[in-house]
Amino acid sequence: MRNLYVPYPAVIKTINEETYDTKTFSLVFQDGKRQQEFRYKPGQFIELSLLGYGESPISIASSPSQIGYIELCVRRVGRVTEALHRLSDNDIVGIRGPFGNGFPVEQMRNKNLVFIGGGLGLAPLKSLIRTVFANRRDFGKVTILYGARTPSDLLFRDELAVWGNTDNAEVLVTVDVGSSDWQGNVGVVTTLFSKTAISAQNAVAIICGPTVMFRFVIQELFKIGFAEEAIMLTLERFMKCGIGKCGHCNIGPKYVCLDGPVFSYKELKGLPGAL
Repeated sequence: MRNLYVPYPAVIKTINEETYDTKTFSLVFQDGKRQQEFRYKPGQFIELSLLGYGESPISIASSPSQIGYIELCVRRVGRVTEALHRLSDNDIVGIRGPFGNGFPVEQMRNKNLVFIGGGLGLAPLKSLIRTVFANRRDFGKVTILYGARTPSDLLFRDELAVWGNTDNAEVLVTVDVGSSDWQGNVGVVTTLFSKTAISAQNAVAIICGPTVMFRFVIQELFKIGFAEEAIMLTLERFMKCGIGKCGHCNIGPKYVCLDGPVFSYKELKGLPGAL
C-alpha cells in the first residue's frame, strides 16, 4: 500500500526545454516495484520534493498509457522549481502521490471534447489529451483551443501540430501579443471561438489556465449551450500537503487536493474564491 506521507526517490531521465522558463522532466522511480505500482488518472498531481528546498505540487503531464515513466511540465517560478531547473539527467528528486480525483474519463467516452487551455494550463490537459488520442475510437471530435502570452511562451509545439493533423481533430492557437514572425491569431483564447464551429450537443468542455480566464471562457460556452455539468475545470491552487490537512487549498467546504483539482462548473458555482 502506498504511503502518501513519504516521498519516493525518482531519477530524471530526460529534460526537454519547452520555453525560456519551462521544462518537461521525464522521471523513473529508483525502485522498480514502485514504478510498476504507480498508477494515476489524467488530471491528478504529485508533490515533488528536493532536499533542502521543499515540496511543490505539479500536475502529471504524461498519460497513464505511457508506461515506464512520468512527465512533469514545470515553470520556473519559485524556490523548489528554480532548484529543479538547475538539475540534470540522472539527478534525484522525491515524489509523493498521486493525489486528487482526475478527469471522469469514462463519462467522456463517445462524446465530443473541447479543450481550452491558457499558458501553463495546457500541461494538466496534456495527460487527458494524450489519453484520448491513445484511445481515439472511444471519443468523438476533439477541439483544442490554446492561448499563450507570446509566441515564445507556447508549449508543446510539436505535439500541437501532431494533434491538429489527427483525424477528426482541430487545434487553434492564439497569443496575446504577436511578434514580427508570428503568422497566427492574436488575441485572448476566447477570440478562437469565432474561428471554429463548436456544438454543445453530446460534448464536454475541459478548461485549465489562469483563474481570470475561466469566467470569460465559461460565458462563451454558455452562449453555445453547454450545461453547467458539461463544463469541467482543473484548478491551480497551492496544494501544500496533498492530503487535506494543511488547509492551503480549501475553497469553501472543499479541498482542491482531495475533492479536485478537477471539478464541474456546477460543483464550483457559488463557492467563494473558486473562480
